[in-house]
Amino acid sequence: MRILLVEDDPMLGEAVAVALRDAAYAVDWVRDGDRAEAALAHGEHQAVLLDLGLPRRDGLAVLRRLRRSGSAVPVIVITARDGLAERIGGLDAGADDYLVKPFEVSELLARLRAVARRQGGQAAPLLGNGRVSLDPATHQASCGGLTVLLSAREFALLHALLMRPGRILSRAELEERIYGWNEEVESNAVDFLIHNLRKKLGPEVIKNVRGAGWMVER
Repeated sequence: MRILLVEDDPMLGEAVAVALRDAAYAVDWVRDGDRAEAALAHGEHQAVLLDLGLPRRDGLAVLRRLRRSGSAVPVIVITARDGLAERIGGLDAGADDYLVKPFEVSELLARLRAVARRQGGQAAPLLGNGRVSLDPATHQASCGGLTVLLSAREFALLHALLMRPGRILSRAELEERIYGWNEEVESNAVDFLIHNLRKKLGPEVIKNVRGAGWMVER
């Protein structure tokens, strides 16, 4: 899952970015409202963490313009503005959630998992297609009575596929979900990760669609 982090505080931004990467998210970090709007215009992120007190363009203005454009990407506001009016204003402007600084990283990750479930049209904490299930909180996958712990990128790839069972994702789409802007895409990384997942969970878990990409069945 690829996250856009919009935060101008360098210490907080670095801490959150590291925590997200440790939790198997691909992270792109920008530090002002103008760069946030430029990044959001590409539509390549599955969630946004948005500070409100930003240079150049206020986060609330970024959020309002994003929603006017028709984008439904989940947005979690992370801000020091803790007044009731500010919280109501952020939610009414289109935020999916509102987290006041300072916050625990574990709570931020739990809120991200919640918006990811809603984005995928699922209420249950586990993702699955009837054959394989994935627990985003523990990075454990289960199939045929076997439960295994996945590496960060194995988890990210399987998560991307299970968010849309039945949909074919190309190599580029999978790479987009497991690598951020500043990360070097390793040669044949997708093939290597799929090989590992099949080895751990069984050869039928991920289907190859020749010339198109990969999918998990509905």
